[in-house]
Amino acid sequence: MLLVRLTPRGGRDALDGRQALSDGRMVPAARVRAILQNGAANAALETLLARELGDAGRAMKVVAGATSRLKTIRFQAAYQDMRERLARRGVVLQS
Repeated sequence: MLLVRLTPRGGRDALDGRQALSDGRMVPAARVRAILQNGAANAALETLLARELGDAGRAMKVVAGATSRLKTIRFQAAYQDMRERLARRGVVLQS
């Protein structure tokens, strides 16, 4: 499982490093061009992660936060593999 802070209508589809939540946790930040309508932003996030993470991102799904900016993503890939792929793109997860 991974928490991601999503910005819809962000002008481009990209991972934007990390962002601090109000409770102090750091989570990956992403932006997509899609709007929050009929799941378009969630689908765009899934596509972005699949593109950025390659095989590690292919078997994943937004499982919580469908109408929130904070999304919970469930990956089928090994956590360490996903963590390494994110780190290569400048997104470092806390242990």
